[in-house]
Amino acid sequence: MSNDQTARTAGTRRFHLGYGTNGLADHPLDTALQLVAEQGYSAVALTIGHPHLDPWNADLPTELERLRDHLDRLGLAVVIETGVRFLLDPRCKHHPALVHADADRRMDFMHRSIEIASALGARCVSFFSGVLGEGDSEEDAWQRLEERVRVLVQAAARSGVVLAIEPEPGMVVETVRDALRLRERIGGGDLRITVDIGHCVVVEPDGIRGALLEAGDLLANVQLDDMPHTHHEHLPFGEGDADLTLALATLDEMGFDGIAAVELPRHSHDGPALVAASMLALQDAWQQVPARRRRLRWMADAIGEVSQDPESVHRIFPGAGRFAGRCPLDPSGDPTGILRGTEDDAARVHLLDHLASVLDPIRHAETLRTLYLRGDSSERRGVLRWFNASTERGDGGLTADLVPTGLELATDALRTNDRGLVAAAAGAFARDHLDQHDWRHAVLKLVFMDIDLTAVAGLELRTDAELARMARDFARERTAAGRPVPPDIHRLIRVPADASSGRT
Repeated sequence: MSNDQTARTAGTRRFHLGYGTNGLADHPLDTALQLVAEQGYSAVALTIGHPHLDPWNADLPTELERLRDHLDRLGLAVVIETGVRFLLDPRCKHHPALVHADADRRMDFMHRSIEIASALGARCVSFFSGVLGEGDSEEDAWQRLEERVRVLVQAAARSGVVLAIEPEPGMVVETVRDALRLRERIGGGDLRITVDIGHCVVVEPDGIRGALLEAGDLLANVQLDDMPHTHHEHLPFGEGDADLTLALATLDEMGFDGIAAVELPRHSHDGPALVAASMLALQDAWQQVPARRRRLRWMADAIGEVSQDPESVHRIFPGAGRFAGRCPLDPSGDPTGILRGTEDDAARVHLLDHLASVLDPIRHAETLRTLYLRGDSSERRGVLRWFNASTERGDGGLTADLVPTGLELATDALRTNDRGLVAAAAGAFARDHLDQHDWRHAVLKLVFMDIDLTAVAGLELRTDAELARMARDFARERTAAGRPVPPDIHRLIRVPADASSGRT
């Protein structure tokens, strides 16, 4: 697919979509670039070092001239990435780093990366701080980082190159806020910021959108990947917790005009397939950007109004479906939205998050109860999902004063025959707060209603012998009546997947 075809598919977009060469480490560089261009990417994130570009190659100027011509022929813009693992120390990943006592080899590498970026006309050089060295104090690390980055920014400015610090989980500069702190310590200059949307899921307090907006005009480079919220692991799109559409919509809203490149450094074994699959995911996400932008505008207006008048939530909350949409958040994996929620669920959760910041706990509990009891099924589901989201985050939004209200509402939902309400009531809040007797009956009700047990948070943690007995009795009754046994009941009693044939 050509770049022009991609533009027509995705619509008007100011920023480039790229792919990182560290995800194609089993291919020669020229072949990797060809694979990227063939799928319609208009940029590449080039990782300096093995196996693609040796910064200490004696014939480097000639190689860079040839490479720049090749990039131009393919129509690929470029950013330089410096995250190669063992180039500087064959035994210790990313060592030495800028925060370490002896960082001469890292500084030499960074200067060479700046020279390479200048020769290739790269948009920026992206780099990281490093983890705290053994025996080092945090202030020692910051002092070294400050001194060295100041030198590098000055060198980059002389070469017409932009430097962008990338916050990384576990490193001294871990969040965008840390990057801004570093910039302040060195006196500003042209130090910019790289944001990896996967990292945002793990460490950024305000998530992907908050981190991108906080970087603001200083955002020079973006890395795109999926990631679980629990740990730092780069995954293909759709396998983690990152909201790709939200990221693209926020970049579009910001007028970002740099490069946003897919970052899958541990997936070279399936590189060609993921280059293609990632572009399809990006195109699909981009098609959803206009609707997401409308939702973001509505949400901003709604939050502003609730800030001024908290009682307005009673008028705004019902309209979430009309303005934010009702589509499932995961159309392919959860086409009904019962398991992972819908667009209006997410909008209502976000609105209630803000409400928690403007109301005292007692008034907040009263408001949540009223919104649930006076609401239709979708509004009630939104309240229940807020209890689940607040429980998962564990950030203090769900105070002890709110737990009795949550229990009242979850218990009410579990008495209904509304599949969406029952599924929402079996989430993280039920896992942490519902007593074992009621929790067992909630799980069995999901089985009875043929709702996938992935809706149940903490299933393996809380399943006990009594629940297994109840599930076994249920399976036997269904079998005796000649009715099918839900296939995932084996998760409770280890019934074989073909239990509908009568074997329990």
